[in-house]
Amino acid sequence: MKKVLLPLVLLLGGTALGGGAAYGTAMLLGPPPEASDEEQKLSPSQVVTAGTLMAPLVFADGRMAGYVSFDVELEVGNENADRITSLRPLFAHEVNMRTYKVPLAAGPDGMIPDLYRLREVVSEAAEATYGEDVVRRTLITKAIPA
Repeated sequence: MKKVLLPLVLLLGGTALGGGAAYGTAMLLGPPPEASDEEQKLSPSQVVTAGTLMAPLVFADGRMAGYVSFDVELEVGNENADRITSLRPLFAHEVNMRTYKVPLAAGPDGMIPDLYRLREVVSEAAEATYGEDVVRRTLITKAIPA
């Protein structure tokens, strides 16, 4: 009987102690903050595929190391999804015109893309193509040296 009673008492005690701690924390911190005005204004969003793009991997001194193939996804408001899809060729052009100017090659042989810089370039190209505040987030989902 003792073998069953001790684990049961420990389980009930732990549950009561954990519940009390959660209640006390909630009372101390108060209710969660409401969404800011900016967050409330945002419409529902979706992620739109911008396709697979290719960019040169250039060293800081201008030498070319190779190419990188990467997939781009853009988070936009639902009202802009069709526009993003229809302007994909202009977006690809804008990315191409920017990538060769930025040193994206990393690693000892230059065959590793600098994903932070690549994302910055793609974000700038998205803003130039679609306008300011249309693309909420730029996602690079895959990058493979080519």
